[in-house]
Amino acid sequence: MLRLTELKLPIDHGEEALETAVLQRLAVEKNRLLNLTIVRRGVDARKSHSIFFIYTVDLELQNEAEIAERFKNDSHLKPAPDTSYHFVAQAPKTPHLRPVIIGMGPAGLFAGLILAQSGFKPLLLERGKAVRERTKDTFGLWRKGVLHPESNVQFGEGGAGTFSDGKLHTQIRDPKHYGRKVLREFVRAGAPPEILYVSKPHIGTFRLVGVVEKMRATIQALGGEIRFQSRLEDIELVDGQVHAVILANGEHIRCNHLILAIGHSARDTFEMLHRRGISLEAKPFSIGFRIEHPQSLIDRSRHGKNAAHPLLGAADYKLVHHASNGRSVYSFCMCPGGTVVAATSESGRVVTNGMSQYSRKERNANSGIVVGITPEDYPDGPLAGMEFQRFWESRAFDLGGGEYHAPGQLLGDFLAGRPSSTLGRVKPSYTPGVHLCDLSTALPEYAIAAISEALPAFAKQIPGFDLADAVLTGVETRTSSPIRIKRGDLDLQSINTKGLYPAGEGAGYAGGILSSAVDGIKIAEAVALSIAGADQ
Repeated sequence: MLRLTELKLPIDHGEEALETAVLQRLAVEKNRLLNLTIVRRGVDARKSHSIFFIYTVDLELQNEAEIAERFKNDSHLKPAPDTSYHFVAQAPKTPHLRPVIIGMGPAGLFAGLILAQSGFKPLLLERGKAVRERTKDTFGLWRKGVLHPESNVQFGEGGAGTFSDGKLHTQIRDPKHYGRKVLREFVRAGAPPEILYVSKPHIGTFRLVGVVEKMRATIQALGGEIRFQSRLEDIELVDGQVHAVILANGEHIRCNHLILAIGHSARDTFEMLHRRGISLEAKPFSIGFRIEHPQSLIDRSRHGKNAAHPLLGAADYKLVHHASNGRSVYSFCMCPGGTVVAATSESGRVVTNGMSQYSRKERNANSGIVVGITPEDYPDGPLAGMEFQRFWESRAFDLGGGEYHAPGQLLGDFLAGRPSSTLGRVKPSYTPGVHLCDLSTALPEYAIAAISEALPAFAKQIPGFDLADAVLTGVETRTSSPIRIKRGDLDLQSINTKGLYPAGEGAGYAGGILSSAVDGIKIAEAVALSIAGADQ
């Protein structure tokens, strides 16, 4: 099989245009093309008046060797890589303690799936509820201002990514093509097949619910066990080795392979790990606001006359500004045609995030506008970043007037340094509601200064981005985990606790659905090799 890259076609090309372009590019007859598979379809929108699709395709051809020889000096035609998944170990037939996984976000879900497919029959423990029950509880906060601390945007089956745009692209290095395994499993569970080839795949919240349920059913059918509302209370250690887990209900479960896929908001678990002496360190993350514009403004800026083209969909953006005070400001988790959502998991605190459905048809575009911070900004130990988040989330709750309303301000007022009192043409999507105020004290002074400088700079890249009626909503603090559970580079175990495998975003090794799922696969392989090796 050969892989052909950089095939450029207009966005309105016909059904036969791709095949015709391949045949012309290789100068071969149609009967020699046995199969064509789209690997990737990107968009070249550098010129909004002239937008193209850029294709990468895998080809099966008659006399493939002859064609490969003829194009041996062409960098755009090479042998196609093997992207199939290869299991590293199978469960031994002799009895062994089953591996335990804490958390059912992307990392825990894929760790459980790989172990189940390898015959290890894992036990998955999730502190929150099954995804549909969790959805009802989450809507309880959004619609009624009632927070369920153990069942919300952060906790429950599917993890925090379930209530997001469902983005499935990442910039991680992936030489073993684990990302393809993730996408194929999602499609097998009901995700749209197009996620296998579009350059920026996404699923959307409501579709993710069904996908997660089907993946759970697969794990159970393979002998895995899943328990909801089972919060990890403590870890029992013997001579530096995991010996058991203790749940909040007092249950004691023996294990010697424990995967921690707890997510970036399991603050009580972070505190327990610190008390237990498990090696942690503070890590960088980012803080800021959500910004909302009319989606039509972003579409016109990015796609010009092709705005709202059905094949292009709602336009997105990616922005970075290096401020004069040394801080970097960037767009984070941009949600085209989406909504700003309440994402707290602790009472008396306000956290914002962004979410889109698969259709991306809501009236506003939203994105985090966030400032990078480092442990130098919170130098008092490994949990200091977590306390830093809590301080500003509590501040947001107060500025919002309580009842989980978010503090908000019009962009024009923010730049002018005056509080907002009335909305303009952009209606904020955050529920339970937005309380207009002055956001200048909602974040540290250096963050406010950097964002104030960045917003006009972003308007040079996206005309209208500094729209006076655009709405800023605070605060975005859960961009990534504030801690890292330190692990070895080779065996992926905690550096000071044998049998403990930190995984995913909460452990500080991923950032998003796809990278977390890939990390879950890597951890599952490490556990599988450890158990299989011990049996030999």
